[in-house]
Amino acid sequence: MAGRRLPAHAPVVVIGGGVMGCSTLYHLARLGAGDAILLERNKLTSGTTWHSAAQVRALRSSRNLTELIKRSIALYSELEAETGQSTGWARTGSLSIATNPDRLAHIRRQEALAQAFGLRARSVSPGEARELWPLMDASDIIGAVWSPDDGRVGPSDLCAALAKGARARGARVFEDAPVAAILTAGGRVRGVEAGGELVRCDAAVVCAGLWSRRVAALGGAAAPVWPCEHFYLLTRPVEGIGGRLPTLSDHDGHLYIRDEAGGLLVGCFEPGARPIDPDRLGEDFAFRLLAEDWDHFEPMARNALRRVPALERAEARMLLNGPESFTPDGMFLLGESAATRGLFLGCGMNSFGVASGGGAGMALARRVVEGSLPFDLREADPNRFAPEFSSAAALAARAPEVLGKHYEIGYPDREYASARNLKRLPAHGRWAAAGAVFGQAHGWERPLYFGGPPARPAFGRPGWFERAGAEVRAAHGAAAVFEQSALGKVRVEGPDAEALLDRVCANDMARPPGRAVYTALLNRNGGFVEDAVALRLSETRYRLFVGSGAVATVAARLRRHRREGERAEVSDETADWAVFALAGPEAARIAAALGAGAFAALRPFRHCEGEIAGVPARALRFTYVGAPGWEIACAARDADRLCRALLAAGAVPAGAHAQASMRIEKRFLAMGRELDADTTPVEAGLEATVAWAGDFVGREALLRRRDAGPRGRIATLVLEDGEAAPFGGEPVRLDGAIVGRTTSAAYGWRVGAPAALAWIEGPAAKALAAGEGVRVEVDIARELHAARASLGPAWP
Repeated sequence: MAGRRLPAHAPVVVIGGGVMGCSTLYHLARLGAGDAILLERNKLTSGTTWHSAAQVRALRSSRNLTELIKRSIALYSELEAETGQSTGWARTGSLSIATNPDRLAHIRRQEALAQAFGLRARSVSPGEARELWPLMDASDIIGAVWSPDDGRVGPSDLCAALAKGARARGARVFEDAPVAAILTAGGRVRGVEAGGELVRCDAAVVCAGLWSRRVAALGGAAAPVWPCEHFYLLTRPVEGIGGRLPTLSDHDGHLYIRDEAGGLLVGCFEPGARPIDPDRLGEDFAFRLLAEDWDHFEPMARNALRRVPALERAEARMLLNGPESFTPDGMFLLGESAATRGLFLGCGMNSFGVASGGGAGMALARRVVEGSLPFDLREADPNRFAPEFSSAAALAARAPEVLGKHYEIGYPDREYASARNLKRLPAHGRWAAAGAVFGQAHGWERPLYFGGPPARPAFGRPGWFERAGAEVRAAHGAAAVFEQSALGKVRVEGPDAEALLDRVCANDMARPPGRAVYTALLNRNGGFVEDAVALRLSETRYRLFVGSGAVATVAARLRRHRREGERAEVSDETADWAVFALAGPEAARIAAALGAGAFAALRPFRHCEGEIAGVPARALRFTYVGAPGWEIACAARDADRLCRALLAAGAVPAGAHAQASMRIEKRFLAMGRELDADTTPVEAGLEATVAWAGDFVGREALLRRRDAGPRGRIATLVLEDGEAAPFGGEPVRLDGAIVGRTTSAAYGWRVGAPAALAWIEGPAAKALAAGEGVRVEVDIARELHAARASLGPAWP
């Protein structure tokens, strides 16, 4: 084509020239995809990146998210030597202060977590904090944590360095190239159209910042991303700033403060943030800001003046108001869309795109080139959201709350108030009438406990503590009913259903109808993609129960492993079926009283059809709480009728907090907690659920792991101090050294003590594998609590 600017073909097209797009292109080129291209609608960094405050704070909520930022820091400190282009990287450290006991507990938990993840962090006194940040008023500070390795970077310089490094390896960048279409065929990406030209490609990577929702939709994928106004104040030079200060985190004031060009930068994550419809910004929105709004910023300004009195004498240079994009849970999107093969998302960065961009771009590039992420990043799975979160109304309601929660105290029971009641369980009305307090999980409203009102979040024993205990006692000593309808339900049907599942699942799926099997779906490295309970309904039909947020991932995985000509249809039937767990020693009496006495004849992991309270149902002999009983599935339309009958027959309604306590005591492992892409069935102690002679995805890697021995073990901990309140994520120590971290924790009502599951490695794991009990200590906000570790359940 005469005058053609774009290549006719590129293996990978990256869409968007901010930090995520430039980093992804750079890492694609480093991995050998040097003929990849980047298309930017305007100029590099012209969207959100150019006005970023560019804070780089390493600690995140998980080891692997923290690892992404550690890799960013390493890259940002090395790029100048490689490319000759400065990135502006400066290691200035950060100082987090506390003015109340709960904030102090929060930052001390962060300190402990940082040490578990190999970061330097230590508590300092108010006096030491004042020495580190001389301009602040420290009169109300009761404690602080100093993190010396955090820093900042120049966002535009960083992107220039990444682009230069990518170009040096053969990749190309095209500015003024807005994408008009993403071509798909057969469920996968075939090309990208920009500026009237078509580029044939095998993969498209959406890194389009606040426009990502619209761009992803061109390829048939959802990217639930929505922008909000985001403010920071810049002042002219301030007396007393003679060098680089650490970033001061005054999160009770919703603030971060640092020096900038001899003055101060005062940023905020304020309650009452405001969303922006991206369509209102216009196609020409580039290198532009939103209107200053001093009235909106005034409460934050007052907080800043109180913390840094020198601001009273400072002259404001500008109040910057720029759009930042947020997701419904405050975590970015990173990976391949389940809807369209070859369409990858790297967006929704929730205002820490520059901090995580170096590592996140590396991970995304490896997913594109190598077919898998370098480690588990389940938190960032782009397919984790319910479809209801893709609506503009839900996103515009949720995004401001996500921004406002950015600096909230990290209590274990935080719930979002916005975008609620998107999905209700079939028996929702029955639970509401019974006094349920609801939480939201994957868009579903689910009972947390009964007998409200809602309790105030707390680090210690919460207000619902005794209510959950009563529900556990009912399930253990009488009978309780839990609604499990939010479980994903994937139907696999056809003459080749067994063959398909035998390749994708690690267990032996050739079970006769009437049998159920617990199985893992593994990645090629032998780690968990998902776990499932599969019911064989007939010779040609299975129903898989999977996690609430895993339906799209599991269904896509099954379809993509289906061979040409193979007859096995995969469908989502989650909404069609309600599921109730009837658990406890009185469960058999209740079932018999409701005309389902035949259920009692079922052996564990067997299922059958029948009627209960006149409702056609299928019962599986299994409960996730370890008490005798069944999971009973019926048509969603019959849910209220069945639920009413179970309650009338004496079953007590019970919620998620009671269930969590009981499953931890029984050592039932949960995806995203104990099980993830880095953990194999060998480490999980689930070797018995693997059909070793089979031919399934991940088998060769799993055999190597079995032969080499596990890297660690998942242990059960019972704490000696009955008043201790772990909730997961606490470091575990042996003889002073960190040997692991709790993954789930709750009060164990049957054992009468706090209980936890934990990843344990090193000498402690070897001792556990040898059958020895190990006495360890759990670090809860820098206080050590003795615990006994074992590989068995806390409650037999």
